[in-house]
Amino acid sequence: MYSFLADLVMLLHFSFILLVVFGGLLALRWQRFAVVHLPAVLWALFLELKPGTLCPLTPLEQMLRHRAGEPAYTGGFVGHYLGPIIYPNMTIEDQYFMGAALFLFNLVIYWGVFRKWRKG
Repeated sequence: MYSFLADLVMLLHFSFILLVVFGGLLALRWQRFAVVHLPAVLWALFLELKPGTLCPLTPLEQMLRHRAGEPAYTGGFVGHYLGPIIYPNMTIEDQYFMGAALFLFNLVIYWGVFRKWRKG
């Protein structure tokens, strides 16, 4: 059961990352979605730009894996699951780069959302 719950937390965590990265595109279509997306982006930026800070889902998943008798990983979710894919050796500079890229990507998207909102 703990293994199943850990997998659910992992899927929730990954879904949150997808929301943060691509949720702005939904806000282009449905402007009210920004109420959900913007706080998620701010939380993600806080986590990316403050080294050593973990999302609360990371220790929850690690605890569930430990209780399931599975090996728990160290560090954060992105570094463990996505880091080897995106950055083979993720450094603090890589984290800052990811935070800046996330910020700029969403800045461009919300510029479009704002323009669309002003037009009515």
